[in-house]
Amino acid sequence: MKTIATLSAILAALSLSACKESTTTAETSAETAAPDPALEKFFTEEAIPEAQAIHIARTTAKPGEEITLKGALIGRERIFVDGRASFILGDPEKLTSCDKMPDDHCATPWDACCDSKELKKTGIASIQIIGADGRVLSGNLKGTKGMKELSSITLTGTVDKSSTEDNLVVNATKIHVEK
Repeated sequence: MKTIATLSAILAALSLSACKESTTTAETSAETAAPDPALEKFFTEEAIPEAQAIHIARTTAKPGEEITLKGALIGRERIFVDGRASFILGDPEKLTSCDKMPDDHCATPWDACCDSKELKKTGIASIQIIGADGRVLSGNLKGTKGMKELSSITLTGTVDKSSTEDNLVVNATKIHVEK
């Protein structure tokens, strides 16, 4: 139940995204905090093979199954969750970050603000790192092993029991940030 409440709070915090004409972005504590060294054990320098795109994995992923996903840190204005080991992984086969648009004017090019809600629904997964107690770990992932908005990521994890057809939630066990 705590996982569902945590997930609901995460989704509520990440639900707003829009293109902006401004060139500045408000800083949040996740953007300025140092990465948590305790979370580095979930990262690997080695590439993770046989990863699926999010939109494909969503069609067969079932709670409790191990899956390997590939994607990028795109799809929402706020990719990282303040104080929690959680982030949004977007599917570049479905979503287009604004930096890939010919007339990019967005202060947050990773938000894919020009994509429809339906594309975002099929092209986003919520990724979290959980502890032995089943709760999302505290800490900051931004900056860990170079992880930041627009980074390409491959990860392995287990589909969380709170995952639904509309919201793929994965408990990451191994994360690779592509250089």
